[in-house]
Amino acid sequence: MSDLTLPRETYDRIKSEIESADSPVGIDAEKAHVIIIHKLMAIERRLDALEEAADSRPDPR
Repeated sequence: MSDLTLPRETYDRIKSEIESADSPVGIDAEKAHVIIIHKLMAIERRLDALEEAADSRPDPR
């Protein structure tokens, strides 16, 4: 299992970005979801590029 501990500065920056005093749970859920989806899309693009690069390499066999 990977380490899920964030540096305090990173944690505080993310928390301040999504917190909302108007929300009963303390965060702006819409903004949090947009950030998560944006990051997932970036990861998907990077994975696609890595897979394309791996597919274009000669077979080592």
